[in-house]
Amino acid sequence: MAQGELGRVFGRFLNTDAPVSVTTYEDSSIGNPEASAHIEIRSPAALSYVLSAPGELGLARAYVTGHLDVSGELYDVLKYMSSLIDGLTVADRLWILRQLGARHFRPMPVPSEEAPNRIRRALQGLRHSKSRDSAAISQHYDVSNRFYELVLGPSMAYTCACFPSTEATLEQAQFHKFDLVCRKLGLKPGMRLLDVGCGWGGMVAHAAEHYGVQALGVTLSREQAQWAQKNIVSRGLADRAEVRHLDYRDVKEGQFDAISSIGLTEHIGARNLPSYFRFLASKLKDKGRLLNHCITRPSNREPNHTGPFIDRYVFPDGELEGVGAIISAMHDHGFEVRHSENLREHYARTLAGWCANLDANWTEAVGEAGVRRARVWALYMAASRLAFERHKIELQQVLGVKVGANGDSAMPLRPDWGV
Repeated sequence: MAQGELGRVFGRFLNTDAPVSVTTYEDSSIGNPEASAHIEIRSPAALSYVLSAPGELGLARAYVTGHLDVSGELYDVLKYMSSLIDGLTVADRLWILRQLGARHFRPMPVPSEEAPNRIRRALQGLRHSKSRDSAAISQHYDVSNRFYELVLGPSMAYTCACFPSTEATLEQAQFHKFDLVCRKLGLKPGMRLLDVGCGWGGMVAHAAEHYGVQALGVTLSREQAQWAQKNIVSRGLADRAEVRHLDYRDVKEGQFDAISSIGLTEHIGARNLPSYFRFLASKLKDKGRLLNHCITRPSNREPNHTGPFIDRYVFPDGELEGVGAIISAMHDHGFEVRHSENLREHYARTLAGWCANLDANWTEAVGEAGVRRARVWALYMAASRLAFERHKIELQQVLGVKVGANGDSAMPLRPDWGV
């Protein structure tokens, strides 16, 4: 490619007043030199990654490997560039391909941080089998507990917070989220709570400490379970709270008063929703409540599978359904649905807080997980924030109750959880 051609490609579409500037390995500079966000294309390999896997996967590979770099707010770059790319016509895209030439269409080494494709993962077992789910969860969560401490903050809550006000901090919002779940479940001292997919035990500890329940949490991540159990002991809650390294399907106890599922349904799979909710209903007493908190699609017409970047780098085998599918599955398999709430904007705020934490602790985070893994998290959190803001995904809390034989739900006439 002749000197400056890459610069001319960007120059055709990037205005001088754009909030983003670009420099290339050809020594080209495009856009506003005073922009707070900057893209650096460091080598021809960046183009080869993008052209060999068009779309989000190629861009992710170029960024994760460092052949494409960003300074300033990654979120700002994604927000502007995604709008620019969405506005390209077919003629624009063909012109770009002609300018860049065929030499960049070549196979590129796949970063080691990338999970195998879905076909190769099938060798690990059937989708959402216990062995394959365990491998998928381990890839995402067994990175480094210290890395997650740096990103999530003291709450160690890796799910959407609920901001009681626009001025609330991330920690206040995570406390409020756990409190909201406890109130929706109607927890009282002496009750028994099961928290499936409990993460680092935030809900388990909160319910035991502030609502006096006997709480059991289970997670497929060994690292999470060890951290959570140590935290429970340090907080003096070991007599009424426990976290186990265990598949939720292997919980032997039953007759719980309430179940919380916060951020697990995304890993269950659409075809498994009926068996999932039937199992949870079997673990509840009559009049027991379930609060299901998960990311959902804006409609039931969209595919359940996540995009290639999320599937290969973040949540292998993850699936997202519309809230209608969640409600139908709950309603048809053991629960009367009593309330649904969309916290979409709250998740965008939550992700903004996590991104700020990662930026503030970047050097230590890289030391814990490696620069490529840190780049993966930076990219996926910034992109997810944008997706929530643009209504590409939602966060829904759905409350159900296992109605007694005589139709008694023991629910209040109107919501009594203070929202």
